[in-house]
Amino acid sequence: MGSDAAAPESQDDTPLRRAIGPKLLVLFVIGDILGTGIYATTGQVAGKVGGALWLPFVIGFVVAILTAASYVELVGKYPKAAGAALYTQKAFQVPFLTFIVAFMVMCSGLSSASAAARAFSGDYLAEFTDFFPPTLIAVLFILALAALNLRGVSESVKTNVVLTVVELTGLVIILTIGAWAVLSGDGEPSRLGEFQAEGTGFALMTSVLGATALGFFAFVGFEDSVNMAEETKDPVRTFPRAIFTGVLVTGTIYILVALVSSLLVDYRVLEDSSGPLLEVVKAGGLDFPPKLFALIALFAVTNSALINIMMASRLCYGMANERILPRALGRVLPRRRTPVVGIVFVSLLAVGLVSTGEIEGLGDTTAFLLLCVFAVVNVAVLVLRRDRVEHRHFRTPTVLPVLGALTALILASPLSDRPANVYIRAGVLLAIGIGLWVLNKLVLRVRGEE
Repeated sequence: MGSDAAAPESQDDTPLRRAIGPKLLVLFVIGDILGTGIYATTGQVAGKVGGALWLPFVIGFVVAILTAASYVELVGKYPKAAGAALYTQKAFQVPFLTFIVAFMVMCSGLSSASAAARAFSGDYLAEFTDFFPPTLIAVLFILALAALNLRGVSESVKTNVVLTVVELTGLVIILTIGAWAVLSGDGEPSRLGEFQAEGTGFALMTSVLGATALGFFAFVGFEDSVNMAEETKDPVRTFPRAIFTGVLVTGTIYILVALVSSLLVDYRVLEDSSGPLLEVVKAGGLDFPPKLFALIALFAVTNSALINIMMASRLCYGMANERILPRALGRVLPRRRTPVVGIVFVSLLAVGLVSTGEIEGLGDTTAFLLLCVFAVVNVAVLVLRRDRVEHRHFRTPTVLPVLGALTALILASPLSDRPANVYIRAGVLLAIGIGLWVLNKLVLRVRGEE
């Protein structure tokens, strides 16, 4: 893990204020990763793999570390707020590929927000009321977030710290319940080695890969943090420790939560619940109020959805300003200074997504889209080795991006036993994006602006 050159990184190359220090950045990364994935999809992961629920999260953690290493090298090399799209353009200089990568990142945020909406309308909310149909609640949830986004939401990282603490509290409660159960001799340790797939060989491999591909949804989020590069103090030094620490902390928590969940609750019970961690609370020996935990979980998935809707609308706005998408998508609400057309557009897509699937399918769509992006980023880091920069930066061992690209492609492939509707949903989203790209090209050509 070396560096390229010896000149210091300039801190005055951005109009944005560098206000994020090392500790705040670590908490931001952790807050970005935590949320809907672990709170909502643990049951579906268990349904795919069985009692060995911990294994997909261990593999997902390794895959996340491999790709995180590539992001760390690239954000140190190019400390700009454009993420995967910037790296793709610099590496391959193919505008259409850059657009596809940017649009996939945007759509991954929408499918993640839609999965959160489904989680919000499920068993966690049922602790308080089950009067309205879940799909209606999920749609209203997306519309409420859109309205909040239009009004203007504080993007302060310090606010995100508070939200992260609440999300962490819920997971600490689960781990405390697990520790109590172990000390009390409760639980079924034999479940930890049980696999849902019968026999061995190919069936077992596809079962584990399918569970890992879905479980990887819980790890996404660290890639968003690179968009804070221009607002971070000394990003070249700060990002390596922040991203690796964030993935390590969340990965450790996820594996422990998976162990506790399988220890205390049969995988079939977890699979049937849209609020699997609530089942763990109810099965634990501690008398913790289920309604209080349900409230924490609702808060966690709401925070995830809001962050993702905001990210998607700003990315849509940015692509419109760069004339990659129709310029109308970049219009701003005069008084609130929020990207009104972009927010309406991404919210309509999210409503459509909510209507097409449950938590498992939407979470799997998120993971699939980002695994494709991660494969491109891992290749980009190798291609860009020929591009030397004047400042020192983190350099990952070559074997890591190679393994990162291979593992991302394997998990994105049909080997992961992914349902066909996930590929169809992702294909429809990309078709919408390509249609807008073509329309924009035609309009620019007619106006003579291309």
